[in-house]
Amino acid sequence: MTNQKIAKEIIQQLLIPSTATLTSVLRGLGVTRTFMHGGVAPLKKGMKMAGPAYTLRYIPAREDLDAPMDNLTDIQRIGIEQIGAGEVLVIDARGDTRAGTMGSILATRIFKRGAAGVVTDGAYRDSPGIAEIGMGAYAAAMNAHTNKTIHYPSEIQVPIACGEVAVFPGDIIVGDDEGVVVVPVRLAEEVAAAAAPMEEKERFIMEKIHAGASIIGMYPMDEKAEAEFDNWRGAAPTG
Repeated sequence: MTNQKIAKEIIQQLLIPSTATLTSVLRGLGVTRTFMHGGVAPLKKGMKMAGPAYTLRYIPAREDLDAPMDNLTDIQRIGIEQIGAGEVLVIDARGDTRAGTMGSILATRIFKRGAAGVVTDGAYRDSPGIAEIGMGAYAAAMNAHTNKTIHYPSEIQVPIACGEVAVFPGDIIVGDDEGVVVVPVRLAEEVAAAAAPMEEKERFIMEKIHAGASIIGMYPMDEKAEAEFDNWRGAAPTG
C-alpha cells in the first residue's frame, strides 16, 4: 500500500468533487471511516488540496527525550527536508492541541519544496502566517506553544492516525472548506472515476430542488428523473 504511485491526472480528478461526494463514493465501496474528526478544519476559507500523504508521528514528550536541536537527527526536521513535491504532510498529534506541531518557518519550507498541504489533528503555532503561505493547511486548533513542550517527533512515513482516521503513507489526502478526507491509495483511481459523475448528478438534483421540485422521485432519483438527468447532461455545455 505504501509503494503504490498515483498518476497526477487522478490527483487532479480528486480535486474536483467535494469531500462530501468523496465520502459518499467511499461508503459505496464499503469504507466509511475516512473523514477526519476532532475539529480538523482549514485555517481559512477557500482552501483546496489533494496529494499523497507523507506521514509524521508524534508521541508524548518526556523530559529524558529532550536533546539539543539538531536538524540532521530530529525526525521532524528530517521529514521536512524529505517531503516531495505534491505530497501532503500529515501529522499525528494524538488530538492534543496543547502545543503547536509546527510553525510558519517549517510550513514555508515544505511549501517551497512543493508540498500540496499540511494537516494535523493537533495545533499550529504562527497559524495566521501558515494560512497565507499558499498551500492547504488544516488543523484542530491554534496554539503558540512550541511543539517540544508536549510532542516528541517519533517516526516518519509509517501508518498513523489523524483526526481518528488511519493514514498510510501514499494515501491520497483531499481537503476542501468542509475538512479532510483520506482516500485509500488502492481505491484512488476508482473513487476518482466515480466521484465526477456523482458530483454532476448532485448538481442536477440541486438545480431541480431550487426550481421547486419535490425530493420524492428526485432524491434518490427514480427512472423518470434519471431519464431527465440524461437529457440534461447531454444538453449541458462541455466547456
